[in-house]
Amino acid sequence: MGLRYRVGVLAVVAVLGLAGGCTSRSGPGPVTPSSGAATPAAAGAVTTTPAAGRPNIVLVLTDDLSMNLVRYMPHVLAVQRRGASFANYTVTDSLCCPSRASMLTGKFPHNTGIFTNHGADGGFRLFHRKGLEKSTFATDLQAAGYRTAFFGKYLNEYQPKGRFVPPGWTDWHAGGNAYRNFDYDLNENGQVRHYGTAPADYLTDVVGAKASAFIRDAAAARTPFLVEVATYAPHSPYTPAPRDARAFPGLTAPRSPAFEALPSDAPAWLAGRAPLGAQQRGWLDVIFRQRVQAVQAVDRMVASLQRSLSAAGVAGSTMLVFTSDNGYHLGEYRLAPGKQTAFDTDVRVPLVVSGPGVPAGRVVREPVTNIDLRPTFGELAGASVPADVDGRSFVPLLAGAGPVPWRKAALVEHHHPDPDPRDPDSPSRLSGNPPDYAALRTATYTYVEYADGGREFYNRASDPYQLRNVAGRLSPARAAALHAALKGLTTCHGGASCQVADRAG
Repeated sequence: MGLRYRVGVLAVVAVLGLAGGCTSRSGPGPVTPSSGAATPAAAGAVTTTPAAGRPNIVLVLTDDLSMNLVRYMPHVLAVQRRGASFANYTVTDSLCCPSRASMLTGKFPHNTGIFTNHGADGGFRLFHRKGLEKSTFATDLQAAGYRTAFFGKYLNEYQPKGRFVPPGWTDWHAGGNAYRNFDYDLNENGQVRHYGTAPADYLTDVVGAKASAFIRDAAAARTPFLVEVATYAPHSPYTPAPRDARAFPGLTAPRSPAFEALPSDAPAWLAGRAPLGAQQRGWLDVIFRQRVQAVQAVDRMVASLQRSLSAAGVAGSTMLVFTSDNGYHLGEYRLAPGKQTAFDTDVRVPLVVSGPGVPAGRVVREPVTNIDLRPTFGELAGASVPADVDGRSFVPLLAGAGPVPWRKAALVEHHHPDPDPRDPDSPSRLSGNPPDYAALRTATYTYVEYADGGREFYNRASDPYQLRNVAGRLSPARAAALHAALKGLTTCHGGASCQVADRAG
């Protein structure tokens, strides 16, 4: 079956960190999926041929949701069984703000200039100062006639003060440093509202209820809509809903082969780390249990959103997408809780898509990344997407009708952030804070170049836990080819340039 539908048929629920049940009705017959090729719509922009109606999009984004949490989210698992899962979906940077900036704009960090959560090379203030909010998937769809709504976490450094609402959003309910999920403020369309410490104030539940209300209103108005619901869970301090605080007693953190292990020929920033002690292992077990507890509310929230879609008569025309802004390590490679590395624990995150025309149980193995979400939304909605967007629509991959031209390698790029106690993601001494690096990740290997000259190469086909760094054994020709491929990606600008560069490697 095809992926392009009459607009009255298609609603897209892009669930970034989404967990949801799959109650749906099948819609009218599909049309043939596009090839992903775009035609000029205006100077500096491209568009795809729009469907006959208007698709709705509900985007749910979680924070720091790692692959090993999905098994505890039954609604996400149901989405996966009924749809397509992406085996090689990665983020452009395993850190909140640069990843979210890439997601919104469809651009790599070297083109957004957002590499960290604050300061001279990152954060909301820089994003805003550079005018990046003027061109996002929200502005694309709003220009195409959509009602758009945002609920939850936006970008690091954003504070719910004043009357500012970013371009592209019709309805705006955004928080600041609300990681505890209680006692926080939301900027609600320019008015600041405080939420307290009662169970009813738990943030995941609050944003979910607001999103459901928006869905009901927009559906009743027969208006195409885009909703992003961005939870703070399961980010530290890993606060679960009160009703989940005693769930999963005795649950311990996974002990994969990478747990407490160092790769051979480890890079300088990682080499020499001592094994974790018994007290540290116990601490990791508590954290993992809290993270599992915290995602239970996310799972229920998505089920509630689906009930709202069903009640509004649009559930049968809904596609569900599941992912996260970045992953999380918890004892792997002898590292305390954190992210920011190029290991799969941090850069590879869930992406599951379920809906009309998506074959059940399909596994997409092509490398897909978070810069692809913006052009994918544009492809599905028939909206114009600027030519300077680096990503590409993965709509053709969903249909599974046959091979399509696609990238060989995804790019990850990262700047060493200056520790700042005000930053909720400030790395601890033991959590891992690598120097600047850029990395290629294909379906079979990971290649990393550090600013200090260090190199890593992991053949994940034979070494899935990335424990044997064989960069020193690469032939000069192979090493030169990898370096050239990486340089090509870290200097590409816009779809045409990046789509040439990402086929090397």
